Amino acid sequence: MNARHPACCSPLDTHNPLPNSLAGAQLISTRFDPTLFAEDDFARCDIAPVRGVAKRQAEYLAGRLCAREALRRVTGQPGVPAVGADRAPQWPLGVVGSITHGDNWAAALVALREQWRALGLDVERLLPAERAQRLQGEILTPAEVQRLQNLDDETRAARISLTFSLKESLFKALYPLTLTRFYFHDAELLEMDHDSARLRLLIDLHPDWRTGTELDGQFALFDNKVLSLVALAA
Repeated sequence: MNARHPACCSPLDTHNPLPNSLAGAQLISTRFDPTLFAEDDFARCDIAPVRGVAKRQAEYLAGRLCAREALRRVTGQPGVPAVGADRAPQWPLGVVGSITHGDNWAAALVALREQWRALGLDVERLLPAERAQRLQGEILTPAEVQRLQNLDDETRAARISLTFSLKESLFKALYPLTLTRFYFHDAELLEMDHDSARLRLLIDLHPDWRTGTELDGQFALFDNKVLSLVALAA
């Protein structure tokens, strides 16, 4: 670990847990420990600080470290995405990317716009069965709830967690293209297998993204987490 790398973050990792890598894209990840975050970590890493509790600062720092390395590998120019007025990362011209963090793990995925139109990456800790049951009405449409009726509690909780993550990834992919906010009940998970899924929009977001539009996603389960990705080819 070099002098500029903070103690709160593990060495940057190039391993991609997802089943299908994207041509020309780079995924970088790290694990972070908020209890090891130090006040001078942002200055040491030459990254503009954010306010908040140690967890918020550590996860933000970890995500930006990953983004900077991913940008360096894809473009040859390291950079740190600024935070826009809408709180979304501001990527350099000609680049698309997505940052995610959860359960003390952070990652960034970056690619050239000439290859990929949009990327949405999201990680979530798998919900315990009782919490998943409480949250299902907020996350799932009535049709999605109906499809879970015959599943056992553990499988249902995993499906709810996966649906949550995939819808977050869908939002991250489509928001930069539409600049329209949408919510969990505005899309549905149509089908899935062991590592891929298909989603459908239930509202009009934009002339190019109307009700009924279907998009593909992929996901991986690891360390009691789910990582999902929705990627739109150029």
